[in-house]
Amino acid sequence: MANKASSSSVPLKEDEVLSLYLYGSESGWVEARTSCDHMASLSSDLAHIPTPDTPCNRCHHPDENWLCLCCKDVLCSRFVNKHMLEHYQQRNHCLALSYSDLSVWCFSCDAYLDAQVILPLRPVYETAYILKFSEPPPFRTVEQLHLGDNQAEGSSSGN
Repeated sequence: MANKASSSSVPLKEDEVLSLYLYGSESGWVEARTSCDHMASLSSDLAHIPTPDTPCNRCHHPDENWLCLCCKDVLCSRFVNKHMLEHYQQRNHCLALSYSDLSVWCFSCDAYLDAQVILPLRPVYETAYILKFSEPPPFRTVEQLHLGDNQAEGSSSGN
């Protein structure tokens, strides 16, 4: 759940690289996947989620908490007491949304996911954003998404 750039990573296969949407990787941003095979594990009711200021269900720590997108438990990050990581290891609930920056992480894919591109994630991302900022998120347009794809293709071809 940490910034992928700060953790060791396994080299990606060519087909995995093609499935990534690049978020300014030259400036140190992380790469978010535009697909994930684990969407079937999403909770069926992500329209009703705990608020972003909810403390960890186990240690009650108020910061760096994640929402399990499979069962809606709120648990702290690996930088606090590792309760979300333990939850994944014990229950195999692999999808989580960070209440700090609203990023979505898949433990099984070991990757961030683009919640604006992966349609099943958009509603929970929008709900969390509204709960955190009291306004709807500024979703990227189709044109911006295609521009990003073109930039990703250009960076992978050396342009």
